[in-house]
Amino acid sequence: MQRVTVGLLTLFAFAVPWEYSLDVGEPFGNVARILGILLLVAAVPAMLMTREMRGPGLVQWLVLALYLYFACSYFWTVEQEATLEKIRAYFQVMMVVWLTWEVAKTPQHLRGMLRALVAGCWVLAILTWMNFSSASAIAAEQIRFAAEGQDPNDVARFLDLGFAPAMLLFATETGWMTRVLAMLYVPAGLLAVLLTASRGGFSAALAALLGAAVLLVMWRPRAAAMVFVGLAVTAGALFLFVPAGSVDRLATIPEQLGSGDWNDRLNIWNAGWHAFTLAPWRGYGAGTFTTAAGLATGDTAHNTVMAVMVSGGLVATGIFLAILMGVGRAVWRMRGLLRVALGTTLAVWLITAMVGSVEESRFTWLLFGMMALAGRLEMEQPHAMMRVFSGQERRESRVLVYAGR
Repeated sequence: MQRVTVGLLTLFAFAVPWEYSLDVGEPFGNVARILGILLLVAAVPAMLMTREMRGPGLVQWLVLALYLYFACSYFWTVEQEATLEKIRAYFQVMMVVWLTWEVAKTPQHLRGMLRALVAGCWVLAILTWMNFSSASAIAAEQIRFAAEGQDPNDVARFLDLGFAPAMLLFATETGWMTRVLAMLYVPAGLLAVLLTASRGGFSAALAALLGAAVLLVMWRPRAAAMVFVGLAVTAGALFLFVPAGSVDRLATIPEQLGSGDWNDRLNIWNAGWHAFTLAPWRGYGAGTFTTAAGLATGDTAHNTVMAVMVSGGLVATGIFLAILMGVGRAVWRMRGLLRVALGTTLAVWLITAMVGSVEESRFTWLLFGMMALAGRLEMEQPHAMMRVFSGQERRESRVLVYAGR
């Protein structure tokens, strides 16, 4: 049963980056939702049968507190239907923090999830290329491209979050095929980010690539120089494939930072802040940002903390910030390459969360769950973690090969 639950957890991590591109409709929903339900159905009986339930950590308790608070907001919400829908949605996306904590038990399980995550980002990149080359996109003369069913800004954010884990796998994996695919993800993912023409996504990509560069230098300075040269040449060549309109949109980043309205985000944040000042303590209820701020249907806060502040007030904001601190503490506990990889990923998440509402994203809670798990494994199995995520395992396999000869 353990193999089944670990397998479902790995498949879930694989599906999250591209989940909205495969949706079978109600009542089942997208592929990640289906896999999440299957994982929950398999994990609960498995734990009851073995009677092995791990005590929740700090992050798990805080996530539970945040969910229960949003559930209680139903009693004072300004829009009950929207809050009820969010309560269901939050359960589906937050439960992975607990499931990851319970199901994954070894560094190998964590590595399997990282492999699956990068593989899922590969699928997302390929789907974005397919949209770029589609006849409908060419006929419409698009300048922004994204995988079917996804928003360009979300696609860019998901792709950015895969860069540092890919470089970690490149440095530590034993199989040459996995290492090659991990290394090639950087130019492949960067091309897809450029095709989305997401200004926030491109800015976060630069931060992700900087973290990946630090990781490579820590891993092997001489080899890192060769990788940098190759990636620089590849990045220059990528611009030949990106439409001029996409490049022009990315070129407006300095203008937006200097005097622009950040694509109307400043007006949205002003409206959100005004709503917050009228109900600062407990907020307006989960999922009510649009109503509270007086925005049009379909608008979002475009800022994760702002969304939590308006919907949950200072109470929910305090819990959410405590979750971030708990995740940050878990990352700090790690050592070496794993700390750099997950620390970079957390920094990229923070950058993208400043211009996007990602509190309801499965990717967010999957990352938080994996980071909390890594922090726990670092405390419980430090030698095994170092062996798996320092490249030692790969060196040992090479020694065995040479000895066999």
